[in-house]
Amino acid sequence: MFHLQSLELVHWDYCQRVALPLDASIITIAGPNGSGKTTLLDAMRTLLGLRCSAPRDYRTYARHAGAQTAWLRAVVDNRPQGRQTSSRPFARRLLYADQVTLACRIDKNGGDWQRRYCLLDGDVSIEQLRDTPEKDLGFMGVEAWGRVLGAAGLSPAIARVLSLEQGQTDRLCEFSPRELLRLVFDVFGDQQVLDAYDQAREHQQQLAREMVQAERELDHSRTQLSELQNRVASYKAWQLKLAERERLGTEVLPVLGWHGEREGLAKQARELRRQKTQHRTALAEQAAQNKRLLTLLHESTSAQADAERLRAERDEARTALDDATRHEAPLEQLGKREAELAALVDKGSNADELQAHLQQLQEQESGAQDERSTLQQRRRIAQDALKALEGQTLPPLPAEVQQFRKRLTAQGIGHRFVAEVVEVADEAWRAAIEGVLRGHRWVVLLDKDSDLAEAYDIGERERYRHYLVGPGEKPVRGEPGTLLAHVRFTAPVPRWLVQQLQQLRCVADPREGKRLGGTWITPQAYMHDGRGARSMWVEPRDHQFGAAAVHARRAAAERDLAQIDAQLAPVLDRLMALKRQINDTRRALEGHSAAEELARRSDEFAQAREALPAARQARIAAAQRWQRLDTESTRAHDRHRAFTDEHQRLEQQLKRSRSDTERAAQEWTARRRTHLDHARRSQAQRRQFPPRWTAAEALAALVESYTNDTQARLRLQAVEQELEQGTWEQDATVEERFRRMETTVREQALSLSDHQVKNAQAGTAVMNARESYIEVLRSTVRRYRKNIQELGALAGVEVAADLPLLENDDTVLAQAGLKVHFAFDGKGSIGLNDGEASGGQQVIKSLILLVGLLKDEESGSGGFVFIDEPFAHLDVRNIQLVGHFLRSTQAQYVLTTPITHNLEVFEPAEITLVTSKKPQGSRWAPPIAVAKRRGVPELAPMAA
Repeated sequence: MFHLQSLELVHWDYCQRVALPLDASIITIAGPNGSGKTTLLDAMRTLLGLRCSAPRDYRTYARHAGAQTAWLRAVVDNRPQGRQTSSRPFARRLLYADQVTLACRIDKNGGDWQRRYCLLDGDVSIEQLRDTPEKDLGFMGVEAWGRVLGAAGLSPAIARVLSLEQGQTDRLCEFSPRELLRLVFDVFGDQQVLDAYDQAREHQQQLAREMVQAERELDHSRTQLSELQNRVASYKAWQLKLAERERLGTEVLPVLGWHGEREGLAKQARELRRQKTQHRTALAEQAAQNKRLLTLLHESTSAQADAERLRAERDEARTALDDATRHEAPLEQLGKREAELAALVDKGSNADELQAHLQQLQEQESGAQDERSTLQQRRRIAQDALKALEGQTLPPLPAEVQQFRKRLTAQGIGHRFVAEVVEVADEAWRAAIEGVLRGHRWVVLLDKDSDLAEAYDIGERERYRHYLVGPGEKPVRGEPGTLLAHVRFTAPVPRWLVQQLQQLRCVADPREGKRLGGTWITPQAYMHDGRGARSMWVEPRDHQFGAAAVHARRAAAERDLAQIDAQLAPVLDRLMALKRQINDTRRALEGHSAAEELARRSDEFAQAREALPAARQARIAAAQRWQRLDTESTRAHDRHRAFTDEHQRLEQQLKRSRSDTERAAQEWTARRRTHLDHARRSQAQRRQFPPRWTAAEALAALVESYTNDTQARLRLQAVEQELEQGTWEQDATVEERFRRMETTVREQALSLSDHQVKNAQAGTAVMNARESYIEVLRSTVRRYRKNIQELGALAGVEVAADLPLLENDDTVLAQAGLKVHFAFDGKGSIGLNDGEASGGQQVIKSLILLVGLLKDEESGSGGFVFIDEPFAHLDVRNIQLVGHFLRSTQAQYVLTTPITHNLEVFEPAEITLVTSKKPQGSRWAPPIAVAKRRGVPELAPMAA
């Protein structure tokens, strides 16, 4: 590396023009704080294209001068460092003089400052530079200037550690082993080998990038190919849809329509044949029914004669029974009278017993009268109920329901009750239907939704306990096996009512319901739901639904009347007997003798006792004969009525059958005529189709694909909708573009394969270049270790460096590091930055590492170093150690130090530049004093 010989500044900071000698090994810049020591160092740094001390830069110094242009000029040594002329630092720039001028021109360019550099052979003054045309000076930018100085030995790696700022004299000690190894190789490494390795690695990386780019392009092309493939598929699907639409419209629909019509005609023909067979069967059945009618007529006549004969015999038997009863009654009355008189005779003339007997009879009479009153009241109620049913088609409404109906009718609210719209379709299930719907009989079904609010108000006022609902839905026919199937509604009802009936399954008995499970009900109204089972039985007298409920109620009322009459007759007889006994007892109390009457009528009573058994036997025989004849007469009458009903039913059925047969024959003839016309049109339509369309195989395929013309029409609508609403590719060129893209993808795949082969070859080249790089790296580390060991010997420090582990692997190389150890004063070994060295030792370590980088193996020169205040915070002993080391090396040092009473800081300097502060009010700083040591100081060994 070259050395600095002189420095000249024009308009730099507060220096108007300064020329300073630097032709010495150690130059110390001394001055008070703020006198411009760092300013001089930053001038040298700017001249060499280095970064100024933070946070300053060259613009700050140029702006302080207040001029439009500032100049920095230095004369450097360009002597050969070996025997060959090409070893001169600036030989690559074809500069072969022993001195070379480095110049930096800083111009104000608008609001900013711009620096440019030039390099001239020999010692060229600033005036000569100003007078020389710019094109001859060859000004260059800072990047090109860095490359020029790098070729002269000031590489970027050295520049990173060359300029040590204040407090950074131990900067290199802070480097990690990996950073130190990288720095050493960047400085000492064979540039050709390093370039070859970098080029090989860059080539491989470039190939890898190209391969990645090729893969990306291939993926992109494949994506485009896939997209084009989808578009081709869409285009083909669109073409197929068009073809399908055309085929559906021109072939499928007409043929399937004709085929469906032909199938319909065939079905009609089969139906006509079946109807003809049914007609013949119906005629045969009518003939059989005619024979059955004659038989029924004969049997009905015979049954009528038997019924009339038995009725006459029954009437005769009834007359005989009445006669026997009339003959028996007086005899029985005489027997009772005799018993009553005998009872009075037993009591004799004892008035107390007669009075007690009278009171007992009166109590019995009172009880009998109460029983008669109760039975008569029940009879009046039954008669009223029976009377209320006269002329009625439906059972009457309860009083509260009638009252509520009056209120609704008065407000003009149309309505019905559920009881008025329910009909029992199967009387066998009436008990179940009556039981299930008993709680819903008086639910009000309003005709209009708009009447609900007003109806609610009326229901609230009347406290009506049943539901009021709006118009319901027309119920569907119940499924077989459900209770709904046995109910018929004459008006719409709420859905929940229909669902309740639909959910009830009809079973024959509870055992069957238990076996089936779920919700069920029996004909006897025994129901099971999710809560359990219970009876829903309703007495026939309480039935409500349909006209049959009126008959059931009437029959129940008649049965009640007959039962009450049967209970009332004995009560009346007992009451008459009690009254007679009471009269006799009263007469006895008045003096009437029962014994006298008993004696007087003894013959009469005796004859009655003798005649009563025969009379009773005659009455019993007459009653039995009458009962037998009455039963036979009833049976004969029922048989005659059954024959008559069957004859009438069969006669009506025969009339309807004949009417239906005649109408069916007329309709069959008309349908037959229409069928023949349609068949002729179908044949004519078939002749219009190509024969292959109506072939059996083609028809079978069409039916298998579309079933019928309706499905084909739906398919045509779907295809048209898909064509209209779908997104289809309609560009016919997409297929050609797809074929071209396929070719492109194949070519790109081949190119990628070629890149992969080249990348593998580049990997081999990188491995070979890495091996050469490792060999050079080992040689470089050995050279640097030799340099720092020699420098350590000069400084009296033992220096050791561990050779790093180097393998042909980028990961291992990236992790490799250079570990350096120092031993001061015979003490133990310490590392770079382990905290065990003193401040002076840290500075010496850093300087050893730094100068070791700058030391030339052939000339032993160490280049130059800028150190800002290296003696800061050091005691006298450490200052002596650092100064001794600086003198012992062959490097050029530019040091700064503040004015201090410790003269040891000036001991190693050959040239001392003394700066002064700019006086207040003065534009320029005072001149810089130069003190140059006479002769060269001799290096004496340091005392231990």
